[in-house]
Amino acid sequence: MAADTPDQSVNNWTESQVSTWLRSIGVKEPYIVKLHEEEVDGRSLLELDEDFLKTKFGMKLGPANLIIKKRNELTNSQEKEKLGSGNKVESKQKNKKQKQETKQDPSQEVLQNEDNVSKEIQGASIPTAVTEREDCKARPFDQDPDIIYVKHRVLQPESGAFNLINPCREFKSLVTASTLDNTRLRVKFAREVVKFATGCMNIRSNGTIHFGVMDSREDEGYVHGEIIGIPVKDKDIYVDSLDYIEKCFPVDSEHVRQCVRSPRFVEVMDPKSAEKRYVVEVDIVPSLSIVRGKVYKVRLVKFNESTNKIEYEKVNILQRVGAKTQPVPETDQSDFFYRVKDRDAQREEAEKAQFWNGPEIYQDQGRKLLMLMTSGKKLIEKEKWFILVTNKMKPDDLYHIDWLLNMNIFCVLDFDPDSNKSGLCSKYLQHHNANMHSLQSYNIPRETSIKEFIGKLHLFDQTSWIFCNGRSDFKGSEDLCDEITWTNTKRSFLRETVSLLCKYILPKGTFQVIFLITSPIKKPLLHTLYEFSADMQGLEDIICICESQENFHKWQSFVGGSYGAETVNNCSIVGMKMSHIDATLQQIQPVNADTIKHLATFEKGKCRLETKTKEQIYSLEILTTNHCDETSEEFVKAEKENIEQQFYQGGKVTWLNFWLAEQKFVVNVIKRDAYTEICKLLDDLKCNSTQSPVSRINIYHHPGGGGSTVARQVLWEKRKDLRCAVVKPSYSAEVVAQHAVQLRQHDEKDPQRCLPVLLLVEDVEQEYLDDLRKILEEAICNKKIRSEKPCFIVLSCRRCNDPEKKIKESPLENVSVTHKLSTKEKRMFAARRKVLEEKYQPEFILTFVLMSEEFENVAAYVANFVTNMLRGIDCTSTVTRFLLYVALLNTYVQNSFISKSHYEAFRGLSTYVKRLRNPVFETSLHEPAKLLFLHLRDDKTHIESIKIIHPRVAEEILKQLLGDQEKQGNLAKDLLAEKVLLDHRFGREEYVAFLKALLNRRSRISRGDENNSLFSPLIEHVRKNETPELAIELLKEAYSCFQEDAFFAQTIARLYYSSEKFEEAKDWAEKAANKMPNNSYILDTRGQVYKRWFEAKLRVIQSEGKPKTAQNTAAAVDTALTAIEYFKHCQKVAVAEPETMNRLGFFSEVEVARGLLKLISSLKEFADGDKGHLECDKYLTTPDYIPAKIKDAWEPFHYRLKNLQKEMNDALEWISEDLSYFQKDVIAHEEETTSEEVVKNPLRFLAEASSQYGKHFRGVSSNPSTCSPFTTRMIIRDLGGGYFTSIFYKLTIQQEQGVKDLQTILSLYPRNPMTAKFQQNDIVNYITANIALNCLLPQSKEVASLQNLQVLSHQFPPDKQKCSPSALFLQTLLFWPEDSDTEDEKIKKIDIVMSSIEYLKRDYRTKIKDIPPQKAKLYTHFYLGNGNGLDKLVHKSKIESVTKTLPLSEKRMKWFHGEAWKRPELAQMLRSVSGWTEDGVVYLEGPRKRKFSIQPLYWPSVPYSNENVTFYLGFTFKGPVACNITVKK
Repeated sequence: MAADTPDQSVNNWTESQVSTWLRSIGVKEPYIVKLHEEEVDGRSLLELDEDFLKTKFGMKLGPANLIIKKRNELTNSQEKEKLGSGNKVESKQKNKKQKQETKQDPSQEVLQNEDNVSKEIQGASIPTAVTEREDCKARPFDQDPDIIYVKHRVLQPESGAFNLINPCREFKSLVTASTLDNTRLRVKFAREVVKFATGCMNIRSNGTIHFGVMDSREDEGYVHGEIIGIPVKDKDIYVDSLDYIEKCFPVDSEHVRQCVRSPRFVEVMDPKSAEKRYVVEVDIVPSLSIVRGKVYKVRLVKFNESTNKIEYEKVNILQRVGAKTQPVPETDQSDFFYRVKDRDAQREEAEKAQFWNGPEIYQDQGRKLLMLMTSGKKLIEKEKWFILVTNKMKPDDLYHIDWLLNMNIFCVLDFDPDSNKSGLCSKYLQHHNANMHSLQSYNIPRETSIKEFIGKLHLFDQTSWIFCNGRSDFKGSEDLCDEITWTNTKRSFLRETVSLLCKYILPKGTFQVIFLITSPIKKPLLHTLYEFSADMQGLEDIICICESQENFHKWQSFVGGSYGAETVNNCSIVGMKMSHIDATLQQIQPVNADTIKHLATFEKGKCRLETKTKEQIYSLEILTTNHCDETSEEFVKAEKENIEQQFYQGGKVTWLNFWLAEQKFVVNVIKRDAYTEICKLLDDLKCNSTQSPVSRINIYHHPGGGGSTVARQVLWEKRKDLRCAVVKPSYSAEVVAQHAVQLRQHDEKDPQRCLPVLLLVEDVEQEYLDDLRKILEEAICNKKIRSEKPCFIVLSCRRCNDPEKKIKESPLENVSVTHKLSTKEKRMFAARRKVLEEKYQPEFILTFVLMSEEFENVAAYVANFVTNMLRGIDCTSTVTRFLLYVALLNTYVQNSFISKSHYEAFRGLSTYVKRLRNPVFETSLHEPAKLLFLHLRDDKTHIESIKIIHPRVAEEILKQLLGDQEKQGNLAKDLLAEKVLLDHRFGREEYVAFLKALLNRRSRISRGDENNSLFSPLIEHVRKNETPELAIELLKEAYSCFQEDAFFAQTIARLYYSSEKFEEAKDWAEKAANKMPNNSYILDTRGQVYKRWFEAKLRVIQSEGKPKTAQNTAAAVDTALTAIEYFKHCQKVAVAEPETMNRLGFFSEVEVARGLLKLISSLKEFADGDKGHLECDKYLTTPDYIPAKIKDAWEPFHYRLKNLQKEMNDALEWISEDLSYFQKDVIAHEEETTSEEVVKNPLRFLAEASSQYGKHFRGVSSNPSTCSPFTTRMIIRDLGGGYFTSIFYKLTIQQEQGVKDLQTILSLYPRNPMTAKFQQNDIVNYITANIALNCLLPQSKEVASLQNLQVLSHQFPPDKQKCSPSALFLQTLLFWPEDSDTEDEKIKKIDIVMSSIEYLKRDYRTKIKDIPPQKAKLYTHFYLGNGNGLDKLVHKSKIESVTKTLPLSEKRMKWFHGEAWKRPELAQMLRSVSGWTEDGVVYLEGPRKRKFSIQPLYWPSVPYSNENVTFYLGFTFKGPVACNITVKK
């Protein structure tokens, strides 16, 4: 059992280990889950008592007593084991046996197969170098003691001639050469020995050359001086190799023989292998008695592979220079001979001095610091985060903190209360931004997610500076405490802070903790070390830097008791001055510290972008003109091939790809045709004037088609002409817009004269783009910036399965990037493929190969590739199971991934395999399978993740590993059951989001998917290709897994009613509604269940072929009425929801009512022709009338059916009014519901529904004189004249039919409407019909005069609050003043108009709720024309007809950019009114110089200075709007 190992005390247990132990002693699962949720780890377990368990956890006495008893037994036994060392071996063997017998979770599988894990570790390319790195003393010079070396320990580094007696050293791996034939091996060995010996002898220095020891310059990936050893089959080969001395030295070869000792063979022990290896060492002792006065010339031996012969190079003089052996230049040789006497004198003095006591030897602290900071690599990892813990720094030390300024400091735990005034914080803030926090700031509220908490504190964006013991310059409650008070009041906050950092925010291996101790240590600092070491399970990622030995002794005495003095010393740097640390660490930082970032400026120059400013604009990834120039040469040499290969294997392009190509380190990235198109569009935007300050270019690309690469390529090439940035989509449009404005104006003198900002936005919803545009436009307007060129260009890059179709929609804005290559592109791809295949194997560049094949006919290629990669894989292993899980996600969820931290938790490796984090994933895969994965690193958090290299590969993996027997539905169920993955803290929110998307996110063409689906693609696959029952089981599993998520219950209900299992659908819809009673989309699904049920019952009745009777349709009627009831409830909730506008309930109610009316009218009881129809109408509209034939059968429904007519009319009225405000398609919110209900043409729906409604209730009489007012209204509705919006719909259909209908409608009203007693709706409809007919047929005799309509409108309620929005809108039209009016008439009219507008605005605010205006755009019905009377009203349809002949894309662009308003046809139609702008507000002058503010239709068209303007007037349900605002010249 993981938690029960004797070498791991209870104190160090994690929450998972506590849960495992609780299960082993028989505690019930609900209690275990509760304790796990409350984060009870080992330390917490030790503090529990029975009372606490009973009161806080509601635990019964039995289990509470059991836990406490078993815990005490366990802790007592562990104490005894510590004391009784004699039984330790036996105890370990017993525990090992227990481990092998336990099978509870993936971690147990690892314990059962410890040998396998060891083999995996051993098989890794460089794992042990990373894991141990223990220093090793070299064999004493020129002695031959019986010693051994341990593999992977590290010898002291190579050196030059220090004092001529202490040997200089040189390391050679000889790993490859040791496998050669004897001749080649002898030559290689002799050459290296002779070369090294000559150098040592010529400078008179002792030396040792070690073979089987790694040199980091030649052996990448190994620690310098790492002992590996070489196999030695025959020692004589190495001894005999020295026979080449005589041939290499033309003279004095006997001297060399005397100075070069015979090879010594030191055995290398490898605990994990039985293979025998040696380090072969040769000592060089150039005694003065032998070498005095000599300069040795040598001919180095070599083996010529082309001739297959041994050859000798020309004679040369060699010397040791630093750590290398180099030839003496010819120009220096005379001087070299001249100084022989000096070197002899030095040697003589050194030989005499060696008999005296040597100097004290100090530990190489510099090298140790380098190794600790780089984890054995050449440079500090670019993506590594650092947590700094420090106390008060000396003033002199603050001048040497440049090494800190160039590191990724995640947070600082600062115990200096004056740090912000005079300490490290004040110095750091001169160069970086940091957010000031306290320990209490990290007390995360229970309802706050980790992601929300990170966003709130801006973690990962800016350094978090945590004052741990007061802050002297802060007025809040942050007081300095003494040690006792701090322990009592703040230690618990510190524990929570450290736990949050280590267990929830930063996965193990992604960060290091540095304790920078520059003043005397106090207890709070030691408590901090304790918390970090406990949560990080040791000191492996903790470094202590302490200049004072006295301070360190206290540190060591505290930590040494837990981890041992050697462990503490190994992770500590003691005695180095801060200036030395600064200089040492700056050499190994991956970026050059002195690089200054620059941005392009309006005057074609450059300006500085300080790091601090860049960090303030944290929502944008800013691309500077000298981007990546800070990259060090060492980093380029080490990483350039990996960066290039990662890209061609399918990884996302990085700025380094472009930079390396630009600097000629690698070949350039291919520029596709779309790149040229986008650049041309950008140039056009820069040259042509536009009304909008925000322009947009849309890139639509096939998935995997390279759209993102093209977009970034454009930014890279334009970074010196524009200001370029990539938007980080995790930030709101408001924040992004604010930062974009800041970037535009950075270091520019005049806000009117700035370069445009090019913003790349990837894979976001259209709504986000619209919001961003709107906010940017408002920002430019508020700053009164007037520019004929765009201030911002938004480059939107989105996935799309039909990019070419998008081009046709808007060729002036849209660019496509498809899998299909042009002739030019084919040539470039073919040439590049040839180059890459010479450099890499095809499987290393799979994605590029697929691209070059245009993704056509590649199924066989992909299948063959996957077959080769999976050959020999163990299909039953946990690694293969994990591979299947990743493949499942990558097949169905775009851009999905799983963190490496999840993988380690899944296999239980994080606890048991120490210091192996980086290679753990790779070492667990067999070699070919590694090529299946792409390794990702989050740009913000640097957390590492993995995904399959391409979705097609993922799909093929599923196909081959699952075969025909296993089902994807079962695999998904297994994935949901993996609680270790689901509960893993790091990256949990992303993982859960991917799981939910896998099961519940439908395909949407609008999001770039291939089609619109009813369910998620996986569920669609399972229900169609496997079994519907399995799809249901899978969703039920998800419902339970995600705490009975209402949206999964909703989907289950939909899946059931799709299969016509309505009873089950009803139950699940009720569950969803009970979980989320205030979500209108969930409630709509409940109504949909009954709507579909009603439709199914109708189909059954129809299929039976029997006459419909009240008896056999009763069940269907009941279902329909229930559906209407639920839709009405949905409507009520939807209207109350403040931030959504869900109209579906109203449309669905009308649909059901239409179906129900059709059913009722078809009954046998009402089948007697006109008489039956009249009977039916009388039943539905007369309260007390019930026909005897249906009385009993429909007894429960009579009351509800008699309300049907009114309820349907109310719903139609609501739809009409809603469409008066906003006319667009009605669709369910894609993220909140999965309802497939979409009303694509709501105006036509309203017209058809109102016509059917009127047709049913109009009766059979066609003589208006004999009809009742109710019947007349129904006839009018039948003709399309019953609702404000449906009347104006007549203007959009065939004119002849529209005129005929409207004339008929008007003929149905009384001859003298002024004397008729109209209801408000009747007046609205009558006036609307007159206006509509006048638009279609001006000067028609049937149309009432404007004056008569004005008089009639006075019948509207005097109290404007009682007027409908339609009535108020009509009053603004009818009473808009005319030029022919007298001043008094104008005054009266304008008063009526302004009063109506005031109440229109009130109604609009109620209607719009808290929804941003850009999400519900107002509809302009009419414009003010040049005519008089009703002729002055020009309908929108007539305005749009001006551009009707243009292609749709061009039409949109012309209206959007305002060009359409300039057309002469509009000038003839519309009246241009005069006004002015004042402080950004548009005013219209009324009678007697009264001024009225008019809302602009398009804010950016408003001039920023106070100007006289002209504009066209439009009329909306929010009041008049100003269009085409033009400054008077």
